[in-house]
Amino acid sequence: MAGSVWRVRDELWEAVEPLLPECPPDPRGGRPRVDDRVCFNAIVFVLFTGIAWRHLPAELGCSPATAHRRLAAWQAAGVWERLHRELLRRLNAAGRIDWSTAVVDGSHIRALLGGSTPVLRRLTVPALAPSII
Repeated sequence: MAGSVWRVRDELWEAVEPLLPECPPDPRGGRPRVDDRVCFNAIVFVLFTGIAWRHLPAELGCSPATAHRRLAAWQAAGVWERLHRELLRRLNAAGRIDWSTAVVDGSHIRALLGGSTPVLRRLTVPALAPSII
């Protein structure tokens, strides 16, 4: 593994490593694949710092294109969703999550009967009028 100036903790890597898909070496040969941990470090660095992919420091041992490609491949393989569940499970088991308060964000869920559209106003206003009188 290439030496890195920035690394995620070993505990996080131990949770991530079993979730990553196997990637056997290409039988055609070619350049060796960048180590998964080096790529994971680079991905987390970009996500943590908010820098643009093109500004990823070369000292991390992974090119911006490789890190971004690996991020997309792991997303398609469901790695991030499984990692999220595993980290929640571990934090909950350790008593590190306060479940007494929560925030529900419905911004990604379609409101089937919500909103004030002209069609809904026509449908609901006459239905309410008799009960008002």
